[in-house]
Amino acid sequence: MGHQGSSTFCKIALLILAVTQCYVISATSSNGVAQEVRHEITLSQPLTVSWLYSSETTTNLTPATDGARLYLPLSSGLLISLNAQDGQLNWKTEIGGELSSSPVADQRGVYVASEIGSSQKSEAHANGALRALGRDGGITLWRRALPMPIQGGLIASESNLYGGSSDGRVYAVKKQTGDIVWTMQHSAPFDSQPSIFGTRLYIGSDDGNLFAIDKSTGQVAWRYRTQGAIHGTSVVVDGLIYFGSTDGYVYALKETDGSLRWRRRTGASVQTVADARSGLLVVSLDNYVYCLSYGNGDRLWKRQMAGRIASAPLTATDGALFTPLSSSIGVVLDLHNGKQINSLPLDEDNSITAAPIAAGKVLLITTRHGLIAFSRPGLQRHL
Repeated sequence: MGHQGSSTFCKIALLILAVTQCYVISATSSNGVAQEVRHEITLSQPLTVSWLYSSETTTNLTPATDGARLYLPLSSGLLISLNAQDGQLNWKTEIGGELSSSPVADQRGVYVASEIGSSQKSEAHANGALRALGRDGGITLWRRALPMPIQGGLIASESNLYGGSSDGRVYAVKKQTGDIVWTMQHSAPFDSQPSIFGTRLYIGSDDGNLFAIDKSTGQVAWRYRTQGAIHGTSVVVDGLIYFGSTDGYVYALKETDGSLRWRRRTGASVQTVADARSGLLVVSLDNYVYCLSYGNGDRLWKRQMAGRIASAPLTATDGALFTPLSSSIGVVLDLHNGKQINSLPLDEDNSITAAPIAAGKVLLITTRHGLIAFSRPGLQRHL
């Protein structure tokens, strides 16, 4: 499948690039799953392929970006750094084992969690590791051994990294040194995308608990129990925190004490939610995207997709991009009515669940056969 899939990918790429070869891009800022960074993508306008990076070893982990550079996780513990403007390779490094969570990046470098393979173990009882890699050469700046690997995703504040592990620990680690600031222990694993709002870290567990944790001390302010695992991120709007569970419900809680304001059922497991300003976007495995009212959870609209959606959407002021599984296109929906306003060509039957991201004016989608970069036609002439 590897050679045939790569050949198909290249043929699609050449066909699209033949039409768009005079066009270009420019990248100045970013928006990743694990970081709140501005981007300049207008999803409702025409977007064409600006460059491609071919690989048969892409994973379901979402790439990280600092706006100028991309960090793409590959299988067998390989991480590569690409220039966001043109896809040129900056460096590659083999960490060993397997990368266990989506990385996060800043202007200093990229932070990566991994599961240590048996042949790489050097510390007793250490099955995971967290490390900082330098921005310019991918050199390890520090490495922290952990009992079990961090899963889901990492998120960063100005000074710390945060993530949950498969043995039920939540960590706060200093970005500069790798020293552990605090640890919170729970009885069930974590495999979710944490979020930060104000002074609190929010993270969901496999046994259905959403934790509100003081990000400085690690003290649990409150927790709320659902009937299913929580894998996606949370959103805070006007004093309420919104999240979804695999029990099929979307929840709205008071941010102050975690008391229930409302909950609404969808047709299947809820993967994640996203802030669309006009309403709360809900990604469910029933092949529908929902938009709910923030105030009472009433459905504003819903849209059936061509396949299941397991990854977070990329939102902009004019729309949201979804990448359904087993579909050859990415779909952009209007935020106000859910109507399709744009589409982007992808691999045939794409099955990667990594979320789309943006780096300045460049939109990036991970597929089974590599990374595709889209931008508005005509931008490359300005590089």
